[in-house]
Amino acid sequence: MNDPVYKTDALIAEDIDAYLDQHQHKTMLRFITCGSVDDGKSTLIGRLLYDSKMIFEDQLAALESDSKKVGTQGQEIDFALLVDGLSAEREQGITIDVAYRFFATEKRKFIVADTPGHEQYTRNMVTGASTADLAVILIDARKGVLTQTRRHSYLAHLVGIRNIVLAINKMDLVGYDQAAFDAIVADYRAFAEQIGITEFVAVPLSGLKGDNITTRSDATPWYRGPVLLEHLEGVEIGDDHKLGQPFRMPVQWVSRPNLDFRGFCGQVASGSIRPGDAVTVLPGGKSSTVARILTMDGDLDEAHAGQSVTLTLADEIDCSRGQVIAAADAVPEVADQFEATIVWMADEPMLPGRPYLMKLGAASATLSVTSEKYQVNVNTMAHEPGKTLELNGIAVCNISTDRPLAFDPYAENPDMGGFILIDRLTNSTVGAGMIHFALRRSHNIPWQAIEVNREAHAELKSQKPRVVWLTGLSGSGKSTIANLVEKKLHAMGRHTFLLDGDNVRHGLNRDLGFAEADRVENIRRVGEVAKLMADAGLIVLTAFISPFRSERRMVRQMLPEGEFVEVFVDAPLEVAESRDQKGLYRQARAGTLTNFTGIDSPYEVPQAPEIHIDTTRLSAEDAADRIIQVISGLE
Repeated sequence: MNDPVYKTDALIAEDIDAYLDQHQHKTMLRFITCGSVDDGKSTLIGRLLYDSKMIFEDQLAALESDSKKVGTQGQEIDFALLVDGLSAEREQGITIDVAYRFFATEKRKFIVADTPGHEQYTRNMVTGASTADLAVILIDARKGVLTQTRRHSYLAHLVGIRNIVLAINKMDLVGYDQAAFDAIVADYRAFAEQIGITEFVAVPLSGLKGDNITTRSDATPWYRGPVLLEHLEGVEIGDDHKLGQPFRMPVQWVSRPNLDFRGFCGQVASGSIRPGDAVTVLPGGKSSTVARILTMDGDLDEAHAGQSVTLTLADEIDCSRGQVIAAADAVPEVADQFEATIVWMADEPMLPGRPYLMKLGAASATLSVTSEKYQVNVNTMAHEPGKTLELNGIAVCNISTDRPLAFDPYAENPDMGGFILIDRLTNSTVGAGMIHFALRRSHNIPWQAIEVNREAHAELKSQKPRVVWLTGLSGSGKSTIANLVEKKLHAMGRHTFLLDGDNVRHGLNRDLGFAEADRVENIRRVGEVAKLMADAGLIVLTAFISPFRSERRMVRQMLPEGEFVEVFVDAPLEVAESRDQKGLYRQARAGTLTNFTGIDSPYEVPQAPEIHIDTTRLSAEDAADRIIQVISGLE
């Protein structure tokens, strides 16, 4: 028998060790299938699994007992059962996430990520693409190139996939027409060239019929290229390009089992390292040489990209999780401001100025988008203006972080330039990004040391700085209470300043409206001003609706522990409306005033404020006394 399955079975029966050794040393190809809904991804995967004869052990047993290949009718019955199973998974929501499947042939092992085609689950496609070597982009031959085709192609190229297969599926439904195939290929090529995809392999196939998937189809005599499995088996992969790059190892953790040993653990992201090589730890800039390279199997003479190791250094230098150990003669850049492409993956829009948690390798930082330069229209590749970024949006932005980070541009080293964004409140991943370069000004603006520091300012005023942040609905009484608190503190000889929401919008924030993005920027600016005033030793009182928890938390994190005092001025909506002397609620109810908190814009109630003022029970005078009592007790 010449069937590879029988050769494999015979090898298993004769020499299991030889079989295991052969299987262990096969190369592994990770690829994704993507495209629009109902393009046939699950059917294609089912056909690959079935035709590779690696699905179920009982099917192999049946092959052995019959001593002949399964007939065409049997193939259709078993394959139908398999596709029904994949469809059932999809109906149950299992493939809403990324479904990973394994199969193998004589030449190679495969892990395929079945990513959903639904537009709202593009985030899952990015997840699958982030570890893939190749992308199989499916197109329904009846529909041609669609928006999701373009989006998935753009994202695959963006995350660094350079092996693209254009699988034009359901050719049986267009009569295996070569003209239809050629037209789709031409349409896709015109788009691909715009985004930098210079090469791709186009295959006409039918997932249901099996045309050109594992064997050449008689229905397409005009097609001379490889069948899909042949291309998957032969495409060149590997991390050889990483070996030629400078050494980089993000530190995952520090191992110190005893006082005489201190090791830095992580996976080598690029390059190679030997004992005696000079290295530099960034951020920080301290240098040393590698003393030992340890693994579970003992010491190594050399470690390469992809290996997980523990390094010990010849000198005791500061190095912790999130820092990068790099070749001393080719260090990465360090910056806290960057240009980056961001792919947004959350239902809630990305808002410039809002703080998000950034994960870059093993490093964590607080990130905010300082400006959105343009959004990318995946249909036309046009650069379009925008202020926020909606679900599946792609934008080039300027970003800033709260601390310097070591990085390489994503195009040069994805492990050192790719990051994810996490919502600080829900802990959900909301975006992914790729760093292009550091903004030049981030290198040219070092922090200037000031000799008269915040402690000196506070000591001169004989008080502890505070930011007393009053938040609540319009009409809740924030400004009235804040004004009374300042009067009482002033009478006590305290040094204060009151920042009021309406007053600030007449000057510092006169350029801002009331859309969500503007409200985020409004509070960011006020927070920075309040921080500067606290640095001057003042007790700063603020009266702002500040409707979003994220921004209130952002201001809290600007200040030393204990200096931010959140005061929730709590008034039910109907009570706040009854106090509406300006008529703002009436306008909002009538629809003439939009984005009004409590009506058509949300207010996120503080979850654990230092002070909770119930204005239905406390007068403004009593509320002011309560605040002064609490902040005086904190000193």
